Amino acid sequence: MRTGVLSFLVILLVVACGQPAPPPPTATLAGRTPVVRPITPPADPGRLAARSTPAPELAPLLAERRAQVERALAGTVPVLLLDGLAEERQVAQQLAVEDARVRQALAASDGRPLRAEVFGVYPLGPADAAGVGEACRGRACYRVEIYNYAENRSVLAIADPQAKRVYDVTVLDDTQPTIVPRHLMDLAAQIALAAPEVRAELGLTPDQTMIQQPQMKVQFQATACERSRHLCVAPIFVWGERALWVIVDLVEYTIIGLRWTDLGASSRRPVTEQRLQDDVVTARYCNQATELSRDGWSLRYILTSTDGLRIEDVQFSAVPVVRSAKLVDVHINYSQQEGFGYSDALGCPAFSAAAVVAWDGPQIEPVRSTRDVEGFALVQRFRSEFWPTPCNYAYRQRYEFYQDGSFRVVFISEGRGCGNNGTYRPVMRIAMAGEQQRFAEWDGTAWRSWDVEGWQVQRETTAYTPEGYQYRLTNRDGRGWYIAPGRGQFGDGGRGDHAYLYAVRGGADRDEGESDLPTLGDCCNADERQGPERFLTPPESLGEGPLVIWYVPQLQNSDVPGAEYCWADSILQDGVFEPRVWPCAAGPLFVPSGAGQ
Repeated sequence: MRTGVLSFLVILLVVACGQPAPPPPTATLAGRTPVVRPITPPADPGRLAARSTPAPELAPLLAERRAQVERALAGTVPVLLLDGLAEERQVAQQLAVEDARVRQALAASDGRPLRAEVFGVYPLGPADAAGVGEACRGRACYRVEIYNYAENRSVLAIADPQAKRVYDVTVLDDTQPTIVPRHLMDLAAQIALAAPEVRAELGLTPDQTMIQQPQMKVQFQATACERSRHLCVAPIFVWGERALWVIVDLVEYTIIGLRWTDLGASSRRPVTEQRLQDDVVTARYCNQATELSRDGWSLRYILTSTDGLRIEDVQFSAVPVVRSAKLVDVHINYSQQEGFGYSDALGCPAFSAAAVVAWDGPQIEPVRSTRDVEGFALVQRFRSEFWPTPCNYAYRQRYEFYQDGSFRVVFISEGRGCGNNGTYRPVMRIAMAGEQQRFAEWDGTAWRSWDVEGWQVQRETTAYTPEGYQYRLTNRDGRGWYIAPGRGQFGDGGRGDHAYLYAVRGGADRDEGESDLPTLGDCCNADERQGPERFLTPPESLGEGPLVIWYVPQLQNSDVPGAEYCWADSILQDGVFEPRVWPCAAGPLFVPSGAGQ
């Protein structure tokens, strides 16, 4: 999903030339002398833009881009390649684009070439190697990510430059690589800078120094970007307490729309913290799995490229409990009407394509449940470098394990984000151990079994058992698990999960999201279309079989004084700025059921 991880910085607008008095505000940029003037955000909240392509003289990168596409489609290998790669990566790229399986995935049904481009060539991490077995052990293999613009398709090829082989090719429809190459971000910036709508919104003629952008895709509903049909990015201008998003369609090279978001009051001062020791975290937690045994529990954990902290082979009292669990994405929607925002991936600081990276290694913390049961938590923090300033993010994963055999999978957002009206939807995947399980839902009077795969959302009218359980898993021997969704009962500040749950047939013979995934689904849908629904088409029989639970909470942030949630700010403390956090937490609790429980 993502590599060369970049968080976008918060930069104020700099002075533009040729503006009448009074002069426009400026910002403090490296090497410049700041000029302090009052900043008044424009009153117009922004709007959808008429689709228009800038003239060649205003966006020379666009003319160059079109020529590159034309040459690629006419070439023997009709794929836009990455330039400037080291020799091994260059060989891996060439092996991938020449592979017959890749070529087939990048062509129309009649064989005509489609617009396709290599987005990244990344060293293969241990968590990425599910499809190649031992082939890449001890070898320098690479994951080559290619995007098919015409069919909105990602093609992932694992190539070995030494052996001159492509071991595995994965084709993912309706999926986009999450990291967008820098040359495309530069093209989007040039299109945005040339747009008269942007000048009108800002009230001045912008230049390149004013613009910052995340190296990740953006969706904008009610446009061609909806459901990720087109690849879109968003150069961002920050003005006072507001941010102007310029949505650029990189398929048609046009402006989709402009929207303002409120950033809330901010000191705009980055917090001084010790830099992330990328090499230590990578060597200890990304390059190898770590064994953990405590309080009757045993498991392995590893930091993945883009699916956060993954746990696997989880057992309690030597009985298998969970085959694997991870956090695939965090979808963030900043508008309920227009639907625009981000799809964040969490992962390693190296050989990774994550947008928000591991800030340190996993930590073990003692915990005590609200049921007065002791245990421990495996905790991993992920953070943008300049958090908690606006347009930076911080998340935590928590896996809580208790001495009574219960466990909880938890997501925590610590803000701050790029708006004060964001909805966070973390996409959790929990593959249960065991080959014969039945899934049931409490209907208010009895347990109702699900015969086929499906989804359900937690509503105000949802029925729970007196203990707070909504779902139940049962093995043939009558043992299993109750599932209690968050309703604010866990004592961690959570205000309710409002979660979508998807029950999917799993098993060791099928992937169903087991391997490291690119960004899954759309950031901004407010219904069940969060990504896991693709594994329900067509719905299969659940019956008695292996089970995968996808769990997607919905958390609304707030900066309202006294009611902050999913929020953070910089607070002056003892003469320095320190972060103040109002976290939001969500995640299901699994409680043993059956004989002896």
